[in-house]
Amino acid sequence: MQDVVQWLKEHGNLKIIEEPLDVELEIPHVAYVEVKTDNSRPLLFTRPINKAKGIEYDMPVLMNIFANKALTEKIFGKHPDQIAEGIDTLLKLKPPKGFKAKLAMIPKLFALKNVFPKRLNFKGECQEVIYNKEEADLDRLPILKTWEEDGGPFITMGQVYTQSLDGEMQNLGMYRLQQYDKKRLGMHWQIHKDASHFFDQYQRAGKKMPVTVAIGGDPLYIWCGQAPMPHGMFEMLLYGFVRNKNAQLVKSLTNDIYIPRDVDVVIEGFVDPEKMEIEGPFGDHTGYYTLKEPFPVLEVETITTKKNPVFQATVVGKPPLEDKYMGWATERIFLPMLKPMAPDLIDYNMPENGVFHNLILAKIKTLYKGHAQQIMHAFWGVGQMSFVKHAIFVGDEAPELEESHALAAHILNRLDRNKILITQGVVDHLDHSSQEQFVGGKLGLDATGDEVGQGVEALLSDALLLEKMQEISDSVVGVKQYMTETKTPVCVISVEKKGSQLELIEKLGVLEKHIKLLVIVDQANNDLNEPYMLIWRVVNNIDAGRDVVLEPFIAIDGTNKNVADGYQREWPGDTFCTKEVLDGLQEKGVIDIDHAFIRKFGLLPF
Repeated sequence: MQDVVQWLKEHGNLKIIEEPLDVELEIPHVAYVEVKTDNSRPLLFTRPINKAKGIEYDMPVLMNIFANKALTEKIFGKHPDQIAEGIDTLLKLKPPKGFKAKLAMIPKLFALKNVFPKRLNFKGECQEVIYNKEEADLDRLPILKTWEEDGGPFITMGQVYTQSLDGEMQNLGMYRLQQYDKKRLGMHWQIHKDASHFFDQYQRAGKKMPVTVAIGGDPLYIWCGQAPMPHGMFEMLLYGFVRNKNAQLVKSLTNDIYIPRDVDVVIEGFVDPEKMEIEGPFGDHTGYYTLKEPFPVLEVETITTKKNPVFQATVVGKPPLEDKYMGWATERIFLPMLKPMAPDLIDYNMPENGVFHNLILAKIKTLYKGHAQQIMHAFWGVGQMSFVKHAIFVGDEAPELEESHALAAHILNRLDRNKILITQGVVDHLDHSSQEQFVGGKLGLDATGDEVGQGVEALLSDALLLEKMQEISDSVVGVKQYMTETKTPVCVISVEKKGSQLELIEKLGVLEKHIKLLVIVDQANNDLNEPYMLIWRVVNNIDAGRDVVLEPFIAIDGTNKNVADGYQREWPGDTFCTKEVLDGLQEKGVIDIDHAFIRKFGLLPF
């Protein structure tokens, strides 16, 4: 990993694009398309430009590094399950009994010396070129603008290094960073994150907060930045554990924060706790724009780089994205850390079209009534799991959690409205569906145990069911039923929304012998024949306390909300590509997609 580009050429089937492309929209659009293809590859853009600013950058842009599962496994050097086994062994270490047991433990303990970062007393490769405060200029960096409605260009793969006021704790986080001008960045550390907690300390003390942002180097650095480590633990400990070697850190030039010696770009500065600036909007990994909101500002003191730096970036929006594979590794590696709080947890899966925090599937060994609900509350009460909005639990006899069709059938055959738990709790900073920010509905489904006794009383064809619905309401424009072979077919309808859908659900109650589970979506930008994206839409759009009804059948309102629903916040828009940019990239031969691909992943409105 000393030369990531060369490593990707040899091990990752790196695709090199030599066509001059704009950092505003063009390069991000190429990466956004690539990650959705069947044979997704990492991308190197050798000639990034900024037409609006008249800049030709001498720094290539590297994207889609975690392009697929196979490459992600190569980056880690082993399957994430093997790393998890090591963590599990460590968590279960007991004092050895007898001389032989003590000898056997020595290699395990000796290996732990590699976990702790090593602080070096000299400058790193990342400090070969130094731009002091007068020379520091963020326009030297090929910072991307991904979406047309973004508030500006954003650093999307920034490793944000911070430390507590007393210097006792250091944190590595992955936060988006909006470029305001040549010397200022918006710090989008969300309210629940460690860096935000450190900021609160500096704010109370009335002191400026030092921050160092690193870009590039070993891809494992940025993965560590998004890993859900326990509060107070420095994420670079995880790097040492995975790599089985010490992370080598060097001191920032203008503050006391240590960073990896081999990153490509370093941005150092201070955050004045008295200064806030509007950040956003930004098309985020939820597939929606996060709206304008005040955040702290980093004032740049110095920028350093390698002699020949490479600018790493990622693209976010609708799934699937690069975070699909980063999240897969996180999910596997952190399984042993969840088991102490839920010993009967066998496995879990956070599907990428559930945007990770919006949907979790868990397999447990059930030992008594209410066991699934007990674990639901455990999940909702700890760390980043507390942000999960919807949790579905199955027993140990269920199919593997990634066998989506078989698992869906298993769940639907056990779907019982009496085993649905709706409650309230903390939700992610990016969640847009709740009535108020940070607090919203939670849904837990206990699909353990035996199948339900009765299915739909009288199953109708899609066409006949649509006809009956349109006799009741002309707002219904489409019907598609899924999993009709199960006890609980999923009836999805699209509507031209004219008011609260709770009224429509009540009217459709006369069809209860034909429906057990009803899901409602807007007609606009939803294809009833694309279940992958329908799941993405629904879990994003619902607050269980408001949008889930259990009588006369289970009904879910997955439409966009407005004042008719009692929703007073601003509802954000979808992330959509710019048609002219896609057309231009097609003409240049940089991408090759058709109308079906564009519609399948919601690249453009329809």
